[in-house]
Amino acid sequence: MNDSSSLVIHLLGKEYRVACPVGEQDNLLRAARYLDTQMREVKQANVIGLERIAIMAALNISHELLEARSKASSDETGSARMQALIDRLEGELRALEDLAPQNRSSVKP
Repeated sequence: MNDSSSLVIHLLGKEYRVACPVGEQDNLLRAARYLDTQMREVKQANVIGLERIAIMAALNISHELLEARSKASSDETGSARMQALIDRLEGELRALEDLAPQNRSSVKP
């Protein structure tokens, strides 16, 4: 049984047949459209030559990916710090609740 098929994508008006796992065709087409858009933007900046356009587009996309990963990492770090603070506050509240009955019993009316 074959786990992949081929798919035709278009980049800068040229056709490329590429292997694609079954069920991933939509994702690959979306990625190809995104790459084509990025390559067209690079080409509009007067970069000449398919190889240079592809390299510049790849660098731009890599930069976007690294920034997104960095942001996601800092969001996760921030979330972890927030959760630690919440846990600490909950622990302090429990300690205060545990003390409250003792204080009530020692207070005389």
